[in-house]
Amino acid sequence: MELILLEKVKNLGALGDKVRVKPGYGRNYLVPHGKAVPATKANLEAFEQKRADYQAKADKLLADAQARAARFENAEATISANASPEGKLFGSVGPREIAEAFTAQGLTLEKSEVIMLEGAIHNVGDFGVEVSLHADLRTSVKVHVTASA
Repeated sequence: MELILLEKVKNLGALGDKVRVKPGYGRNYLVPHGKAVPATKANLEAFEQKRADYQAKADKLLADAQARAARFENAEATISANASPEGKLFGSVGPREIAEAFTAQGLTLEKSEVIMLEGAIHNVGDFGVEVSLHADLRTSVKVHVTASA
């Protein structure tokens, strides 16, 4: 399936690129989320006419992400979880709990923006977590996991 990207998509392409993807990815994710349109002649002409608008929208999204990244600089969150006396958690701390902890502090964060390269956290301690705010922008935050009383 050939598509024209309306915004930068991580590991796929930039604004205006004509890409070939599997039909399910195009139909179920890219097109419904407004990230791409089918590469028909009419859509190509319409895209070229609106290219400046799409570029302005992409620049605004990047600027918003950079502003959010500045707020996340040196950000820390503390999460309390049930743990054994040795410091092993009963369960784990994943992206959902991390996103909720930062959102409770007033730093809006979606679960899908939290990147845990080493998987869920299973022990008490301090951990560094990646936050992907844009296809081009990642930042690191600290997460302190403590044992609940």
